[in-house]
Amino acid sequence: MPAMDTNERSLRMRIAAHKSWANTTDRSGRTAAARKASHWTRFLDMAREQHPDATEKQIEEIAGSMRKAHFTELALRSAASRRIAAQTRRSKRTAAARAAVEEYDADRGNAAA
Repeated sequence: MPAMDTNERSLRMRIAAHKSWANTTDRSGRTAAARKASHWTRFLDMAREQHPDATEKQIEEIAGSMRKAHFTELALRSAASRRIAAQTRRSKRTAAARAAVEEYDADRGNAAA
């Protein structure tokens, strides 16, 4: 088979995925292991530990809030990280520009002498 470019490979993978799902009658069963391994169960467990007398509906609501808080915190950390990276890039560009100006000034001073 000849080499494929990335677009063709991507299309072939999408076709395969669609065919695979078309042959799956129990979608919930197919994804059960992934759901079990997901973060959701962790939040449910934490909610049950913190509120042992709560109803199942209350546990789900608490776990939902814990999950939202967790992912919002991740978003905050990500934003802070991007801000710091941008500041670092700006500082490096500023330092490079200052060095270029100093080099230019030094060259002009040598030329005038």
